[in-house]
Amino acid sequence: MQDIEDEFAFLGDWEERYRHVIELGKAMPALPIALKTDASKIQGCVSQVWLVAKRQDAGTYSFSGDSDAHIVRGLVALLLLLIEGKTGAEILNMDIRGFFERIGLADNLSPQRANGLNAMIRRVQDIASQAQ
Repeated sequence: MQDIEDEFAFLGDWEERYRHVIELGKAMPALPIALKTDASKIQGCVSQVWLVAKRQDAGTYSFSGDSDAHIVRGLVALLLLLIEGKTGAEILNMDIRGFFERIGLADNLSPQRANGLNAMIRRVQDIASQAQ
């Protein structure tokens, strides 16, 4: 998490951060159409957003996701960078909202995107809590 925070601290203004988020989204592999189901779709997002989790034998999670909007796809990619390979307990102990505040994204998102981000975080936390 600290590495990502340091990376965003190096970026200048909101526009640079915005471009970086979009680039992260472009670099993320597309979610196969077969996984874009109602069950994986996140409610509360204006854009189409899907999140799929698979619990590994070691108790860690592997996540994949996608969105039809560039900036939201980047937010999904950023979220997945934080939580990939973590256990449910590790995810629940993370201050995910605080992370997005510290890197300067939370304050610069439109209300709709902020609501969508919060819905994504809630979904991740719900998945993690099922492992407890």
